[in-house]
Amino acid sequence: MTTTERPPRPAGARPPGRPLSSELSEQLVAVAVEILADEGWGRLNSDRIAARAKAGKAGIYRRWPTMAALARHALSTAPLVELPADSGSLRGDLCELLARWTRPLDRTERAAASLVGAARHDDELRAGLEEALVRPLAGAVREIAAREATRGRELSQQQVALLGSVVQALWWQRYTAFGPVVMSTPQVEQLVTGVLLPVLAPEQLPAG
Repeated sequence: MTTTERPPRPAGARPPGRPLSSELSEQLVAVAVEILADEGWGRLNSDRIAARAKAGKAGIYRRWPTMAALARHALSTAPLVELPADSGSLRGDLCELLARWTRPLDRTERAAASLVGAARHDDELRAGLEEALVRPLAGAVREIAAREATRGRELSQQQVALLGSVVQALWWQRYTAFGPVVMSTPQVEQLVTGVLLPVLAPEQLPAG
């Protein structure tokens, strides 16, 4: 069954029938994430989910009107961006923000990565990536900039926006790179020092 065979349910409308089982909902989401992470968006469909979860397809569509809506919900189940603890410096905070780059993509990250191409043509998937990645990443960059302001080095809105754009571009590159992308801690530090910090005015860079 394709994502368009069933008419979408109005936003906010409650599905008909009995109250939904939260346990089954979690199981369906876990199966969807597994399929996305291991096989990609093109393999996500109600038949495969129902078979793996040993559930009826009606139970899927009572919760999510389309596969894109399910994928969007699945992205919200685990954080793709984590706000780092305050390291005491701009460089340190940015290194901590990118610390997960020293590990392979986890399952939810692989699921998100599988949606990047399709999201260019699907509003639901694009909204899911916006909510799960773009906004949290922008928020993390703003928080890091706010910390720097309390240290006496205030960044302009333009600088914060530019830094956020570069960080986001690097994040997309990590998701779409061919093959696993795992950096060592020194490589992450070099990425911050050689790519991220230079986008700021020299007078704004932390000493040392």
